[in-house]
Amino acid sequence: MSETQSSEKLLKVENLVTYFYTSSGVVKAVDDITFDIKRGEVVGLVGESGSGKSVTCLSILRTVPRPGKIVGGKIIFKGSNLLEKSETEMQKIRGKEISMIFQNPAFSLNPICTIGEQLVEILRWHTGLNKEEAAERVIKLLKAVKLPDPERRFNQYPHELSGGMKQRVVIARALLCNPSLLLADEPTTNVDTTVQAQLLNLLNDLKRDFGMAILFVTHDMGIVAQLTNRVIVLYCGKVCEIADTETIFSEARHPYTKALISSVPRFDYKVSQRQKLKVIEGSIPDPISPPSGCRFHPRCSYADAVCKSKVPEPRELEPGHIVACHHAGEIKWSD
Repeated sequence: MSETQSSEKLLKVENLVTYFYTSSGVVKAVDDITFDIKRGEVVGLVGESGSGKSVTCLSILRTVPRPGKIVGGKIIFKGSNLLEKSETEMQKIRGKEISMIFQNPAFSLNPICTIGEQLVEILRWHTGLNKEEAAERVIKLLKAVKLPDPERRFNQYPHELSGGMKQRVVIARALLCNPSLLLADEPTTNVDTTVQAQLLNLLNDLKRDFGMAILFVTHDMGIVAQLTNRVIVLYCGKVCEIADTETIFSEARHPYTKALISSVPRFDYKVSQRQKLKVIEGSIPDPISPPSGCRFHPRCSYADAVCKSKVPEPRELEPGHIVACHHAGEIKWSD
């Protein structure tokens, strides 16, 4: 991939707002976020549960379930605003141009159809291939995701496969039409650590082989360090920080980002040293009635009167390093 291609913006999310209108009130799940993804890069979307990560992915696909609704912003994909497209146009984009891997494959595979039937149907719908051609392509992809004995698995039902095997099938399904963008919503959450490592290595290989961009949703900063090129940190529906992965781990400027990193074990300590993992005090606020000002201020040791009253606007401290914190340029971190 040329330098020009790799720097081209594949996706640009601008001031995206997605709310859920419930009987208890309006849930501000995603509240005015902006970011972009370049062709061929892996971007981590991180934050605690309830930060708005999954809703961001569903918004990109325009599959936000009721009572959710995208109420503002733009989602520019390959130069076109997805929010202006008809449902028929979106159906042609989903699965072909933009695919998604869900964190629980058991819920996204049809239990009464074989693996082959499900994948062949999707491929034929998008491409018009005949059954034999589609089956050949599916088996080839099952091999590409390193599914053991793919010809046999092709004729099996989901309940006959292990969790790791089902996740490989889901990854293969997402790659059927060679998408430009893959949304991976915590795809390694429900597998053991050995399988998790295998799947991460697989995604790295597939990213290289297929040349696609990946938005990888996770709360695990260890995975972020291993897999991603850039990181977007969300908190309670707001962007806290965006930077390349190295900068996030070495020069994070938002207190929430630093707290996430401090809660991850480090392996550069000497054996004689004792490592203390820090806990983020408190919990993520209610998105129906979030705190005034900076939403992280009730849990932040640096918060002052300004933080409690004024919403911090994202600002670029250095090229490509965006932080939404009133004191981002003042805080000096210590290890």
